[in-house]
This record gives sequence, structure tokens and C-alpha cells, in this order.
Amino acid sequence: MTKDHPNYSAYLKILEEELVPAMGCTEPIALAYCAAKAREVLGCLPDRVAIGASGSIIKNVKSVIVPNTNHMKGIPAAAVAGIVAGDASRQLEVIASVTEEQTQQMRAYLEKTPITVEHVDNGLTFEILVTVYHGDDSASVRIVNYHTNIVHIERNGQVLLDNPVEGESESGLTDRACLNLADILDFAESVDIADIKSILDRQIQYNSAIAEEGLRGNYGSNIGSVLLRTYGDDNVMVRAKAMAAAGSDARMNGCEMPVVINSGSGNQGMTTSLPVIEYAKELKVSDEKLYRALALANLTTIHQKTSIGRLSAFCGAVSAGAGAGAGIAYLMGTDLDGISHTVANAIATTGGIVCDGAKASCASKIATAVEAGILGYNMHVQNQNFQPDDGLVGDTPEETIANIGRLGKEGMKGTNEEIIKIMVGE
Repeated sequence: MTKDHPNYSAYLKILEEELVPAMGCTEPIALAYCAAKAREVLGCLPDRVAIGASGSIIKNVKSVIVPNTNHMKGIPAAAVAGIVAGDASRQLEVIASVTEEQTQQMRAYLEKTPITVEHVDNGLTFEILVTVYHGDDSASVRIVNYHTNIVHIERNGQVLLDNPVEGESESGLTDRACLNLADILDFAESVDIADIKSILDRQIQYNSAIAEEGLRGNYGSNIGSVLLRTYGDDNVMVRAKAMAAAGSDARMNGCEMPVVINSGSGNQGMTTSLPVIEYAKELKVSDEKLYRALALANLTTIHQKTSIGRLSAFCGAVSAGAGAGAGIAYLMGTDLDGISHTVANAIATTGGIVCDGAKASCASKIATAVEAGILGYNMHVQNQNFQPDDGLVGDTPEETIANIGRLGKEGMKGTNEEIIKIMVGE
């Protein structure tokens, strides 16, 4: 793919839009960002807060520890972190720089300030509305469809921003319709490394660092460490699973280190990248080969997630594990046919994993998804690919991706609603 090909600039832009740093699980951080922006618009510390959130936001914020809060959990905690200590200009790193004094202020503010949380259903999977009050003054900020997409701001009833919301379309982002496995591989093999190096260097650095911290520390259920203690560290597949799981162990359980996300999720960013990095070390490939494999893996994950959506009852680790499988297959010298079947085999294997919110068990799901990606590659090497009409497997790998997208976005809406009811005790 030459630089003048329209997909070349589009794919670069997509990587720039999706591979961004975030501190903590991205749904509570999006809530903290929304709340920080609302306080900024209000101009002072609120004496009352009202939060509206879609079911999928409630699901993904309920059980995860918010970083830099001294291990506080939940929607009010995320909002308070943004209000007391947030810097809205830093978006998904909104609470990356918090002092010990501010952490103490958060808990005191949470205890004394009336905060209400309401489940809102406007037909949008991703929606956050924060309204803050001080005396007779008020300010509100609304985010929809993706984590930093502020569509409405008002103060004292005066509308300061009002962008139209056209269903669940991600206006403001590069159109993902141009993504397909053939062109993704073409781009990965031909891209000027200088065009992607800084983006991927940050992904390698951030995600490797938090995974190593996850193995050193005591986070959640320590799935990464369990894997290494159980199966040993002399097998690259075990290490690949352990690194991805350990990153999630740390991130889901309060580690105050940033990650580079993919499709709005740090878990997906780590699941996509860390196994590829581990295999690149094992195979002793060049830096250039690793960059190309990561470009392929990241865009493959984004391609799958585009049709599923940011939030779903379909576990995002499935798509990311398949993306990692594609990157590993590339490192092993596989062609388009092998990469395509690797992806299809992987998502056909783990397509039934549901998302029941962000929490410690995400790490074990990640390990399972990474193993499926690697299994998908090994199946192809031995000419044992799943065949068309094997369940959701289509006539082509692209059809399989489309089928899984339909399942995740449309077919699992009822499942998502039932999961949310269970989690909130209805």
C-alpha cells in the first residue's frame, strides 16, 4: 500500500485515534472526565451532584477500583475523583496527577455531598450525563458513544455546546468502513515505520510496564502469577497469556500506571499487544517486524470491534485475543490466508464469553482469549480450520467477523440487559 492510497492515511489516523493513553479502567475514567468538565463549567466545587448513566456504563464502573482514590470503587467515587482532582484537559488521563491531600479530600467530599445515580435509557449503549450544582448555579455535561465524545454542555440553562447525536454512530472519528483484513495486512507490511513508531513505542512501553507490575505486586486474583506458577515460564504461550493477564490484574485493581488502549479499552489494548511483544522476544525478530506485527494486531482488533461497538455483552477480550493471534501469526511468517483463518478460528472458539463488567476476572478471560488466538494459528498450520456453517463461521473470515459483530451488537442486547439487572440486584 503506497502512501497516496486513501486507506494509508485513514489507517494511520485510526491508530492515532484508538491507541491513546488512559489511567485506569476507561469507563470510570470517562465518568471522571465528564464530572471534571462539569465542575470546570460550573466554576466551583459543587454542593450536589446528579449522575445519569446507561446500563453498560453502570456495569463497567460498578466493581472496578478507581486509581488514585485509595481504592475507592463505583460511580460516585469515579465522579468525585474527577470533581475534586480532575484535569479535564487531559481527557482519559484526567486523574493521572493526584496528590495525597486530594485523595483525602475525595473521601471527605464523598461522605458529605449528596450524589444521586440514575439509570438512563435513551437507546444508547454508551451514555454519561453529569449535572453539578452550587446553590442556584448548575452545569451539565453529556458524553455519548465513546469515552471522550462530549456532545452537550450547558450552564444555568444556557447551552454552550450541542452536537447532534445520530444513534450510535461515532461522529468525529475516521470512518472504520475501510477496514478489512487484506488491506490491514497490506498496510502493516508496507507502512513507513516512522509513521507508526511513536504510537507503538508508547504502547510497548506503557503496557509492558503495567504487566510487569502486575506480576510483581498483589492485584486482584493475580491470574498472571497463577499462570506462571502453575505452568512455568519456559513456554512462550504461557508467558504471553500471563503478561496480558497481569496487566489486567493491575489495571482492574487500582494500579496507578497508564496503559495504551485499543477501541476504548485498556484490557483490549493489553490483550492485543502484550502477547505479540512476548512472541517477538522469543523469536528474536527485528524491531521493524514487531512494529508491523503490532500494526496488524491493533487494526485487526479495531476491525472486529467496529461492528460490535464500544460496549456490549460480548467480551472485548475475544476480539483482542484474535487480534493478538493475527500479530503472532505474522511474526511466524504466515500469509493473508493464515492470518484470516487464525482470526476466524479464534473468535469461533471464544465467541460465547460474556462481559459482566470490569473487575478482577477480566484477567482470566483475557488469558483464555489469548490462548484461543494462538490456538487459531496452530489450527491453521495443521490445516484444521473451522469450516463455513460451523456455527457462526461464515464462507470467509470477513463474514465470520461480520457474524460475530451482529451477535455482539444486536443479538446480545437482551443478554446485556439481564446482566445489568443481575449486577444491580433487580
